[in-house]
Order: sequence, then structure tokens, then C-alpha cells
Amino acid sequence: MTVSRDVILDLLPVYLAGEGSPATRELVEAFLKEDPELAQRVRLQWAENFRRIAPSTLPPELELRALSRTRALLGWQKWCFALAITFTAISLSSEFSFEHGRFKEFHLLVFEYPVAFGTCLGLAIALWAVYIAIRRRLRSSAL
Repeated sequence: MTVSRDVILDLLPVYLAGEGSPATRELVEAFLKEDPELAQRVRLQWAENFRRIAPSTLPPELELRALSRTRALLGWQKWCFALAITFTAISLSSEFSFEHGRFKEFHLLVFEYPVAFGTCLGLAIALWAVYIAIRRRLRSSAL
């Protein structure tokens, strides 16, 4: 099986990072032995550039901390969403009245009991704000 130079060029970043499988390393090394021009170019140009942009070593517990933090944020987001829906529904409670089988009147209870239902509406707005903030944080940090 012949492999084109373009395929090897696509595999070079993986090879240089040391993340390729043994078969990939073998394939690239075999091709570089047959193509001394590309091998020289890789040694001089690509390897030096890749070392400059390669990330530094990160502590091993960093991934576990990121996972724990993400799980905690998702838990908070779930609770904020549930409570925001609950308090929104409570604050928008209404009363219907019928007389002689006909609809007579409709009004929101927040107008009759402004302290109780206004508090629920305030809590709902605050919870929606927290929910949106957590959602943006999770989205912006690519979590």
C-alpha cells in the first residue's frame, strides 16, 4: 500500500506530539526514511515549531478538579432551573371564578397578595439570572 505525502503531512502533528499509535509512528518513520527531503524539513522546521507551541505539562489532578467543578456547576444549574420554574409558576398563579356555569372573572393573585407573590416573583427572577450566568459560564469555558 502506498501512502501519499499529503497523508503523511496530515499525520505529522500527531507523530511529533507522540500521540500516534505504534502503527502510525511506523508508517511515518518508514515514509521519512524513503523521503529524505521531507525528513530534513521535519527535523529543521516542524519539530522546532512544534516544541515552541507544545503546551507545558499540567498537573495530573487538574482534569479531576475540572470534572468535579463541572459536575458541581451542572448540579447548581439544575436546581436553579427547577426552582426558577417553580417560583415563576407560583408568582403567576391566578384565580378563575365562574357564576351559573359561565366564566365571570380572572385575575393574578400577585395583585391581591403582593408581598407573598411578589417575593416569589423576585426569587424567580434571581434564580433565572443565576441559571443564565451558570449556563454562560459553562458554555464560555467549553464545558
